[in-house]
Amino acid sequence: MKILVTGTAGFIGSHLAQRLLERGDEVVGLDSINDYYDPRVKFGRLQRAGIGGSDLEFNRVMQSATQPGYRFVRMQLEDNDALQNLFREENFDAVCHLAAQAGVRYSLENPRAYIDANIVGFLNILEACRQHGVKNLSYASSSSVYGLNESLPFSTRDNVDHPISLYAASKKSNELMAHTYSHLFGIRTTGLRFFTVYGPWGRPDMALFLFTKAALAGEPIKVFNNGEMLRDFTYIDDIVEGLVRVIDNPAQPNLNWNPANPEPGSSSAAFRIYNIGNNNPVKLMDFIAAIESAIGRPIEKIMMPLQAGDVPATFANVDDLVEELDYRPATPVQQGINQFVAWYRDFFNI
Repeated sequence: MKILVTGTAGFIGSHLAQRLLERGDEVVGLDSINDYYDPRVKFGRLQRAGIGGSDLEFNRVMQSATQPGYRFVRMQLEDNDALQNLFREENFDAVCHLAAQAGVRYSLENPRAYIDANIVGFLNILEACRQHGVKNLSYASSSSVYGLNESLPFSTRDNVDHPISLYAASKKSNELMAHTYSHLFGIRTTGLRFFTVYGPWGRPDMALFLFTKAALAGEPIKVFNNGEMLRDFTYIDDIVEGLVRVIDNPAQPNLNWNPANPEPGSSSAAFRIYNIGNNNPVKLMDFIAAIESAIGRPIEKIMMPLQAGDVPATFANVDDLVEELDYRPATPVQQGINQFVAWYRDFFNI
């Protein structure tokens, strides 16, 4: 297929693009390359894919120097005219939309960035799909949508009407917008609620990156909620496997859907929501112990209270993804952390 993958200078998008190319798909990558976190990591991901230079022009499609099936364009999702032109010229078979303004805590500081990228940008993607006949759309949602829900494991059948950050609210909005376009225009939309993704080329604002950076520099780490956190840490390869299965199996209408007793994760329209996680939550202190094992020494810890907008526990019920698409995450946490630490040492020459 010819697939548009947005967010390909990002963590998940860069890995997905590589996987699709390896199996023979043609990929057009899109990213704005903003400065939310260290751009060196973003440019490093692009250079790994054969897209060189740190002065990439906006709205110019570039050919990879190393992969004939890969091209990249630096573009703002809010630039609707440019996005429409891209869809008009490329005639995509499918879109996997992973670009977004990420981060729970940053949404407390800069809320407008989330409206621009996650709401306006997503509307532009939906409109481009509608106007150019793209019927296969998958997109990134987030476990953050579960908000104040305390019923574990989190299920797509749970109510998600009480988000506790604007980031979470923007992701819930994406799900609602997607359903509207599935219902009105027949676009097959699938949202994936990601649960704490980690691995090589990961985001510098995430715990594993921050902990590893501090530990290798001999500095203490901040451990929030006094370490009483539970996370469904999911290795990047397992996430990509789920994404590929979703792209290959676009959403179908739920023929048994009952409006009197609706299932929030499906619909009479071609609309689907899945959790995608490791289905095996890990205590934060055990996660830190695995980092200590990987770097070969203990880490000094500063215990901190729970941060605003954060939740103490996440745990994904992935039964639907297992039953419908045979998704089975398989990477142990220690193995995944070892691979991340090895990548980190290599990338930063430590």
